[in-house]
Amino acid sequence: MANKKSYYGTGRRKSAIAKVTLTPGKGKITVNGKDVNEYFPFDTLVMDLTQPLVYTNTNEMFDVNADVKGGGFSGQTGAIRLGIAKALLEYDSTTDADSENSFRKILKAHGFITRDARVKERKKYGLKKARRAPQFSKR
Repeated sequence: MANKKSYYGTGRRKSAIAKVTLTPGKGKITVNGKDVNEYFPFDTLVMDLTQPLVYTNTNEMFDVNADVKGGGFSGQTGAIRLGIAKALLEYDSTTDADSENSFRKILKAHGFITRDARVKERKKYGLKKARRAPQFSKR
């Protein structure tokens, strides 16, 4: 275990925050101590969070360990995906960013580096939700 280096990335999406650690391994993904397929109820969510690894051909190279708090499954998936992308950038930091096969160029092209800033809008007084007005009655 002496020369096994870990790579870290923090991801945020909606109200979820994920701390992701990539360690050299066989491709095992763990979320909050559970297997990813056990933690997330839908296969599409698992497929979504592994995309950065798939596009960079590193899905069999790293074990992913993610600690995630807050939000729902969708937000947590987005947070883990961003965390994985950031950790991959840390791993590939020695490669020139302009080269054709740099992880930065690949991940940027697919939009994995950008933090999705969309969050729930706050409720306003006099309204039922952020924009939903009470039902109007003419009589």
